[in-house]
Amino acid sequence: MKKEEFLTKLKVELKISKSSKYTLRNYLDANTKILAFINKDPGQLTEEDVKLYIAENLSEKSATSIILFLSAIKFAYSTILKKDLTASIKRPKREKRIPVVLTKEELKIFLKAITNKKSHLMVSLIYAAGMRVSELTHLKIEDLDFVEKTGQIRQGKGKKDRIFNIPEFLLEKLKHHAEIQKKFGQTYLFSGNKGKKMAERNLQKIVSQSAIKAGIHKGVHCHTLRHSFATHLLENGVDIRVIQELLGHSDISTTQRYSHVSPRMIRDIKSPLESLY
Repeated sequence: MKKEEFLTKLKVELKISKSSKYTLRNYLDANTKILAFINKDPGQLTEEDVKLYIAENLSEKSATSIILFLSAIKFAYSTILKKDLTASIKRPKREKRIPVVLTKEELKIFLKAITNKKSHLMVSLIYAAGMRVSELTHLKIEDLDFVEKTGQIRQGKGKKDRIFNIPEFLLEKLKHHAEIQKKFGQTYLFSGNKGKKMAERNLQKIVSQSAIKAGIHKGVHCHTLRHSFATHLLENGVDIRVIQELLGHSDISTTQRYSHVSPRMIRDIKSPLESLY
């Protein structure tokens, strides 16, 4: 089987398995790169070829990058050629990194720096509901219920639906914005050029530039707002399992990392030395 046929079959299998667009892109990219690097037909690829590619191209990358690469190769070869080239390759341990989080004061300064009304509304909603950027760009007018003051995220990560609350602070602003969108025949709550779904990179740009404008020297991205949402709820005493549901996490261990990142909670803990004096 030639490389082009193999990659075409892989694309078909990924679509059949209902993989996300990110998985589709990353798995195709990984298999395209290794075949170009080794310069063999797919059926001739060996476990040693996979190890060589990792050693030459991914040794300086994160453990997550290597794990993703091995998953891409495993899926392609076990699905199409019915063999697993990665079975004997040891996966590296994932790095445990503390997410970047804005304090409540930093968040106020950050939001104040966003002067465009539409941009301010979008960014406020990401934080208010703990959304992923893709969830905001996919949000449709029909997904909001202004009577119940709730919204629905449909088919988020892991193909899961979930409900979020619309805060009173944003209710009238969102209602007004939705009416304008309806007036112009738009489907999405926040549309891009020519009424199409807004590009995620535009939102990322708004967030990163606003952080610089606000004088915040942390690496701030859209996902930072989601991290901050979870951490602030934890600081407010919300149960970790409730936060898990609000974030749409399948595994509680994913949510539990926020129990390690709250600076305020750490500051509130008194050293046992203090009790001695």
